[in-house]
Amino acid sequence: MQSIQELVRKAEENYVRGDTKISKYVDYSMYEVIETIYAYLNSKHISGSTDSQGREKPFFNIVTAAVNIWYRATDIDRKNIRIKANKISDYTKGFLATVHLNSWMKKARFGQFLNEWGRALSQYGSSVVKFVEKDGVLHANVIPWSRLIVDSIDFGKNVKIEKLFFTPSELRQQDKYDKTVVDNLIANVSQAREDLEGHKKDNMNDYIEVYEVHGEMPLSFLTDEDKDEDTYRQQMHVISFQEKKDKGGFEEFTLYSGKEAKDPYMLTHLIAEEGRTLSIGAVESLFDAQWMQNHTIKNMKDQLDLASKLVFQTADANYTGRNVLTAIEQGDILIHADNQPLTQVNNGSHDIASLQAFAREWKVLSQELTSTPDAVRGNTMPSGTAYRQVAILNNEANSLFEIMVENKGLHLEDMLREFIIPHLKKQMNNGDEVAATLEAHDLTQIDSIYIPIAAKKAESRRVIGTLLEGGIPSPVDTAGAEAQIRQQLSTLGNTRFFTPDDAKKLNWNEIFKDFEWEVDVEITNENTDKEVVLTTLSTVLQNIAGNPELLQDPNARMIFSRILEETGRISPIEIAQAQAQPQASPPANGGAGVLPVA
Repeated sequence: MQSIQELVRKAEENYVRGDTKISKYVDYSMYEVIETIYAYLNSKHISGSTDSQGREKPFFNIVTAAVNIWYRATDIDRKNIRIKANKISDYTKGFLATVHLNSWMKKARFGQFLNEWGRALSQYGSSVVKFVEKDGVLHANVIPWSRLIVDSIDFGKNVKIEKLFFTPSELRQQDKYDKTVVDNLIANVSQAREDLEGHKKDNMNDYIEVYEVHGEMPLSFLTDEDKDEDTYRQQMHVISFQEKKDKGGFEEFTLYSGKEAKDPYMLTHLIAEEGRTLSIGAVESLFDAQWMQNHTIKNMKDQLDLASKLVFQTADANYTGRNVLTAIEQGDILIHADNQPLTQVNNGSHDIASLQAFAREWKVLSQELTSTPDAVRGNTMPSGTAYRQVAILNNEANSLFEIMVENKGLHLEDMLREFIIPHLKKQMNNGDEVAATLEAHDLTQIDSIYIPIAAKKAESRRVIGTLLEGGIPSPVDTAGAEAQIRQQLSTLGNTRFFTPDDAKKLNWNEIFKDFEWEVDVEITNENTDKEVVLTTLSTVLQNIAGNPELLQDPNARMIFSRILEETGRISPIEIAQAQAQPQASPPANGGAGVLPVA
């Protein structure tokens, strides 16, 4: 029975050195693809920075622009994530679930996670995210591909290995690690940070290499019993090992081992590719185009460098077998025999135009491969290009990004259902006040629900208080109380604060005890042309202002509703609800600063 350490060593060797045969003609090394992507993002050649004669090779980077466009076009913000109830009776709870979700996203810095996740997806096409609970807060992290050792074909069913480096102080701060093993490891192992091939990342030598292993593995790894070799359970192991210098073999350390409820990793894609763990992102799509651009620019540079030199030729026999170009590069002085001819060589650049045309062909191809034409890049279109043509190009390019955003939304829905919502539900055994910054529609909707409730409670407290004091209460003025509450809430702007009902001494988990979280997770698409939307809405507003009776015609009202729905920014229902809101009455006594949930 192999140890966890041996399993890790074999997995790392296979991942770094091995290839995968995807099809008859396609051999694939996920490790090499990731390393090439990283090199291209940093404008580095994988074949070295100089050619065979020691001349520098330029890197004409075309991948970064494509990555930036993919990054912007597929961006999702925290405000685009909502929880919606499936039943009318659960509307309030669905809204409050979104409030709790927003509160968690602020604490966990989920907005930063979304930015890092979007950047990794645009670069690699796929990204691995990890959810870890620490100090009662669930944290979402994007794991760099350079730290992962995974199966290149099937991610979900195989062991995931994350390679980490800790300083001694960081290692001692890990509460779940065996303290005795930690001390022994620190005393015996100290090295520089290295990549998966063993190359040093820096000159610091006080780091300790640790592997975190997750997956369904034989239970015998935990019990050390042969009878458990065929029983598989989800497990987590934190291990390290050091090669013995004198006797051979490895000295092995197990810092932590145990069962875990679920795999903390999730693989996400912009567009998944069959037979590959790693999808194809903007950089890999441009592997050939980037290589040919560099090759063409290098040829142009060599021609221009040669054309900038004065080269002579002679019939002097002393130069037989000598490379005059190499001599020039090295700065040698040429001395030839008397009475021998010395003539200048015509070394002018004669084919730059062809090379430039060749480079343009690859540039056009790169734009087609990544759906990033000049119109999307913000470049000025050639004179005479029709605006309609530019708009069509933008729509065609953005249609691919809409699919990518949809896929990101589906992955976010999985994250919420598998990790985030269960965590929120566990943390709801409290009556803490929760703040929410609302959109105009939500603000109107929530105020219409809670202000009447708060007004009735305020008036009830006023009447009861007057009676207990022996006085005669004035008539109940619910409308006046509502106006007073609206006036008080207006100072809060679009922010509202929510607590469970104080009168019933409820906690949030009691509010949600009958709410089974059978909800829809809505991810709105941010990738829209706001200028076009605003132009459409402005035109609609002008038409209504100039002809108010227009909406009395059923056909016109239907077309009007359809226009608003197509903008994706406002719903006719929102307008109907806004029109149905009661008008404010003069202020009266009573009020509330926090909206209670009954």
